[in-house]
Amino acid sequence: MSIVCSGSVAYDYLMRFPGYFRDQILPDHLDSISLSFLVDDMVRLQGGVAPNVCYSLALLGEKPILFAAVGEDFDQYRKWLEERGVDCRFARVIPGKFTASFFSNTDLANAQIASFYTGAMKNSADLKVSELKDEKVDLFLISPSDPDAMIGYARQCKELGIPFGFDPSQQIVRMNREMIREGLDGAKFLFCNEYEFELLKKHSEWSEEEVLDRVDCAVITFGEKGSRIYADGSVTTVPVYPPERIVDPTGVGDAYRSGFLTGYYKGLDWELCGKMGALASTYVLEQKGTQSHRYDREAFIERFRKLWDDSGRLDCLL
Repeated sequence: MSIVCSGSVAYDYLMRFPGYFRDQILPDHLDSISLSFLVDDMVRLQGGVAPNVCYSLALLGEKPILFAAVGEDFDQYRKWLEERGVDCRFARVIPGKFTASFFSNTDLANAQIASFYTGAMKNSADLKVSELKDEKVDLFLISPSDPDAMIGYARQCKELGIPFGFDPSQQIVRMNREMIREGLDGAKFLFCNEYEFELLKKHSEWSEEEVLDRVDCAVITFGEKGSRIYADGSVTTVPVYPPERIVDPTGVGDAYRSGFLTGYYKGLDWELCGKMGALASTYVLEQKGTQSHRYDREAFIERFRKLWDDSGRLDCLL
């Protein structure tokens, strides 16, 4: 199996200010505001939708391909991913740019001041799906990056006959009706959460039935209420896998996609695919950072069977 993951690649710089932003803001002087906050600590975490999906796919024994625009500072990140089984041959370095970065400063009230630098991600459209001509691609996953690049990938996949998954996420608001319809029409998979699905219907000006008719399978997540899989004319409802602790929800959707797609390409039924996605996402929920979780396939299967009966079918992972 070869899944190509396109989308954002980013560094997250997370800082914490040991005070309250509100105490430093003078309402009568907002027109001349100039502030600098001395922080106690900072961590840099590797993130971005595309490598997040790749990372969990690799944990489950797959060999995903990262297809994304990255900056001159990507060398360390590349090494990290390659050591864990991710193929980074199609991660293109954009000269003169840094990898996209998120800078966040949080105070004692959990108020946040943040900035996002798009960096190399702005050049995502420079990459063409035709570059994969020598690869056997089972699925090209289109995740959030530059909106024009995302829709360009959908169009190119259709022209080349490559199955694709559409995961528009936060970029829905940056797309017009024609772009969204292009991304949906002919997709093998649609991935989104409940709110994003409503936005898709609104901005595409299609009804729920019309959206579902355009894709082979739609996977919609509902947070703690689990997920629903619309495929083959039926709806499969999947619960969450209860976490041992809740630390940070960032990246849980990316891991869900990894678990779900691994199950699908192993030939498992929709319910088992969804439950694999649910457990994969729980591992992320229990850690700080989108690539901080660890497990091997044996441990994944063992934990799965503590709650659900797979009748031995997950042995296919081994």
